[in-house]
Amino acid sequence: MTLGRPSLHLIVTATVLALAVALRVIDPDPVARLRLSIFDSYLNLKPREADPTFPVRIVDIDEASLAKVGQWPWPRSEIAHIIERLAEAGAKTVAVDLILAEPDRLSPEALARQAEVRRELAPIVAELSALPSNDEILARAMSRIPVVLGLAGDAASSRAPRAPKTAFAIAGDDPRLFVPSFAGAVDPLPVLATTAAGEGAVNWFPARDQIVRHVPLLAALHGTLVPTLSLETLRTGMGETTAFVRASGGSGVHAFGQQTGVETVRVGSVVLPTMPDGQLWLNFARADPRRYVSAHTILDGSFKREDIAGRHVLIGASATGLLDLRATPLSPSVPGVEIHAQAVEQMLSGAHLVRPALATGAEIAFLIAAGALVAGLIRRAGAVVAAGIGVAAIALVAGGSWLAFSGGGYLFDPVYPSLSLLAVYLTGSLLSFVKTETDRARVKRAFGHYVAAPLVEELAADPARLKLGGETRDVTLLFADVRGFSRLSEGMDAETLIRFVNRLFTPLSELILEHRGTIDKFMGDAVMAFWNAPIADPDHAARACRTALAMQDEMDRLNREEAARRAAAGEAPAPIRIGIGLNTGPCCVGNVGSPQRFDYSVLGDAVNVAARIEDATKLYGAPIIAGEQTAAAAAGLAFLEIDTAARLRGKERTERLFALVGDEAVAASPAFGTLSAHYTALRAAMALGDRTTAATEIAACRTAAREATRLPLDGLFAFYEASLDRA
Repeated sequence: MTLGRPSLHLIVTATVLALAVALRVIDPDPVARLRLSIFDSYLNLKPREADPTFPVRIVDIDEASLAKVGQWPWPRSEIAHIIERLAEAGAKTVAVDLILAEPDRLSPEALARQAEVRRELAPIVAELSALPSNDEILARAMSRIPVVLGLAGDAASSRAPRAPKTAFAIAGDDPRLFVPSFAGAVDPLPVLATTAAGEGAVNWFPARDQIVRHVPLLAALHGTLVPTLSLETLRTGMGETTAFVRASGGSGVHAFGQQTGVETVRVGSVVLPTMPDGQLWLNFARADPRRYVSAHTILDGSFKREDIAGRHVLIGASATGLLDLRATPLSPSVPGVEIHAQAVEQMLSGAHLVRPALATGAEIAFLIAAGALVAGLIRRAGAVVAAGIGVAAIALVAGGSWLAFSGGGYLFDPVYPSLSLLAVYLTGSLLSFVKTETDRARVKRAFGHYVAAPLVEELAADPARLKLGGETRDVTLLFADVRGFSRLSEGMDAETLIRFVNRLFTPLSELILEHRGTIDKFMGDAVMAFWNAPIADPDHAARACRTALAMQDEMDRLNREEAARRAAAGEAPAPIRIGIGLNTGPCCVGNVGSPQRFDYSVLGDAVNVAARIEDATKLYGAPIIAGEQTAAAAAGLAFLEIDTAARLRGKERTERLFALVGDEAVAASPAFGTLSAHYTALRAAMALGDRTTAATEIAACRTAAREATRLPLDGLFAFYEASLDRA
């Protein structure tokens, strides 16, 4: 079995689909941003509903606190004071969103070193040196409550961090292969780190648009796996010692040998779904001032203790000058500490956003399936139907994506598949348009010379109405031949003869086209035409008959013009007569020939019969003769039966033949009624061999015919006279 060549439509749409899939697999920044933008829109439409009790509180170093306490940085004794007050109020854990890597420059020993350079301050140096440092004061305060301190990954350092206070249990691949990695670390002072319940990395990883959508749960600093501030806050607040990390292969399912990254991080009973790089997709809630407690109220004791009791507390800064502001999908500027706080809230609530591992594959599968469907529909059902199905598919995927987000927090991208589907549709529509225009041009080229211009436009507008290659249908055929052409052409040179033929057939051809006929061919002094192809015409028989009548009227006009011309030139008149044969029957119509050279034509016995009927006009003397099926199909016109069993040249089967003498108006006229009555009497007398009656009726028919029709029927009655002479 051989496969046919794929169509241009298939090749182009398949190429567009392949490019769309490849672009999604490569996932360049514009594609990723497009996907993220729709997820941001979803989050704006339906943000996470925050727990009204706010299990997380932020002690905010805000502008009001700076105004009351003084400029930043404050002495760490003030931070110690805050932590003591929080411990007294019953906070569950305290996380400090600061990196306390250097000794406090406001500690007594630091002031003592400064005092040494001035002799007048010498008496107080000893006193200052004897005082505990601010860092020691902070360390003592931290011993009263679980405190998490911040550390940071540093790409420019090679310093290893201290061993994390979190124990990790790992199932599957080593998470250090996937999580954010740094060459070194910047960690808290040893005096502080020793007392701290935990240390967490505070690094951010915003997207290229600088919007924070994820928070890392793990990081690798100088090859050491450490938790981040939000995860460590959760662990210490829950009183857990271990974080369980499951990576690819950890569930017993090996993704065809692929290392697909971190899957989940679990602390106690809290399971956190992660991205492959160990980041948590943040399901932000709206900003709410109730999350915040101003730092100065903690220091002066004016805060409400019930706002702190039993809660996770993060200490951070919102003051503009401290430069800890970040953009999120819900806000162009929020304090970085709020992002940590919202991450902890989300962990406690379990209201996560998840980009399922199968999401990309499902989106690509939808793109391929819907794209192939739309491309096929454009080809078979048209652009409008394809557009309807495409819109329905887009609506389905958009609705499904929204329901997955709003109902389960699942992130499926409806935009890129929809845009890719639109690209397939536009490409297919363009190809369809080009093909339609090409078909229109092809139809015009193929039919413009032998089909009327209005019919060509109909075919061009709807090429589907044209069935190329051949089909069987009933057609009415017309053969018209010039009588005595050999005699007329005697003495004419070639150019004169061509001008004569063109002058004769130009108006006759225009009549055929005007009556929606198709010109098949010119054969010297004859023309062949047919009706009901390529465009169906239920009135084809009557239309062909009216064309034949109009052609005879046109011959009268041409003869009058020619007679006038000859008279002016002193020449004898030489009238031109044509005989027309009409026949209706089944034929095969279509392109006949070779791929290089073909004609739209008809084949079948009805064609041969029509040609023989035209030839019979010479015998019977009637200008227009029609076959039985034509006369029956055009019954409203004026016909006279001339033979019930005519034997046509070259045909074994006999045919009933009718002389066409006029249109519907003639058929309804009293004059034709008189002619028909005398003609019927003539036929009856001829059948009985009554020569006297027949001769009388012939004369009566001649007189009645001159009243009933413009067609010259003397030749027909001469045929009957000759038949009497032969009898």
